Amino acid sequence: MADAKQSRSWRSDARSRRKRFISEVLTGLRIIWPILSGLLLLIVLLGIVVGSFEGWSVGDSIYFSFVTGLTIGYGELVPKLLLTRVLAMMIGATGILMTALIAAVAVKAFGNVDQRE
Repeated sequence: MADAKQSRSWRSDARSRRKRFISEVLTGLRIIWPILSGLLLLIVLLGIVVGSFEGWSVGDSIYFSFVTGLTIGYGELVPKLLLTRVLAMMIGATGILMTALIAAVAVKAFGNVDQRE
């Protein structure tokens, strides 16, 4: 009987920690949203510029910008001009910065959840 109570207590504690973590992440994302949205916009705009120089459609250009920005790089669309390659490197660096900001928010949220206990 004691094991059942302890198991329910552990589940309840895990559930409340998860809720606090999600709340902390959302609070952090609200704070950095202007920066994050600016980075997203920059990634899309740079992708459209690359696509216009390379002769790609807008959809392909946006697809390229997110595949490059998230450093996945499938290799389906490859810039051939020197300028577009440099812009692709800028897209990649911007994507890494965006990922780092989101990771920093998550780490801060973990720290805040642990600190409150």
